[in-house]
Amino acid sequence: MKPILIIVAMKFEASQIELQLDNKTYYDSIVFPYVTGTLNQLPVAICVGGVGKINAAAATASMLERLQPQLVINTGCAGAYMDSGLSIGDLTMATIEVLGDDGAITSAGWIDLQTMKLPYLDNKSHLCFNEIPLSSKHIDCATTVASNSGINVKPGRFATVSTCSGSLKQAKEIFLRCNVITENMEGAAVALTSLRYNVDCLEIRGISNMVEERNLDNWNIKLAVGKAQNFVLRYLEELSKATA
Repeated sequence: MKPILIIVAMKFEASQIELQLDNKTYYDSIVFPYVTGTLNQLPVAICVGGVGKINAAAATASMLERLQPQLVINTGCAGAYMDSGLSIGDLTMATIEVLGDDGAITSAGWIDLQTMKLPYLDNKSHLCFNEIPLSSKHIDCATTVASNSGINVKPGRFATVSTCSGSLKQAKEIFLRCNVITENMEGAAVALTSLRYNVDCLEIRGISNMVEERNLDNWNIKLAVGKAQNFVLRYLEELSKATA
């Protein structure tokens, strides 16, 4: 059976999931170290790819080539925009990933990649500029799992940025420009690379902070990543039942 690949930026974003793995094997002598194991007989691999789009794309491609997984799950924490309806500790799921700062900034304003005629992906199946779709099948399944478990997971459009918003002014600009609810640094890269390899991708994140004037004292990363991992474990449990 093909494994489920879990991609995170930082080790602590998957540490709870790793603890639950049986039959663990560690692969440390390669560019992107990873661990494999099983959850209720379901094969799972966890890769810590590093922060940012470059690391995320490279790690995802490396793992897709090496493991040929059936599904990629990108998880971790994210910041929520003030008018998103989200709060710290909430769970959210990407329907579309938007490359929020890829384009051109001119004196007349920001220009997106479609206007510039620069697609990120152009093949027989997909034409993608700034917007990268995720797996509708797994979004629907995750929504059902959340509903049946009494867990609130808000779906929506995510922004992936290279420069995080550390002010209300910048946050408002990205929020209005991209029509998004959260901000992160890796999601679009993982989603795009998975799409290029024709592998389903699901993204689940916990809200660690509001995107406002930057103040780490207001953040709760531990709560965010803990809740995200608990839901991923719940989803994997349902997948294992479906494949048993």
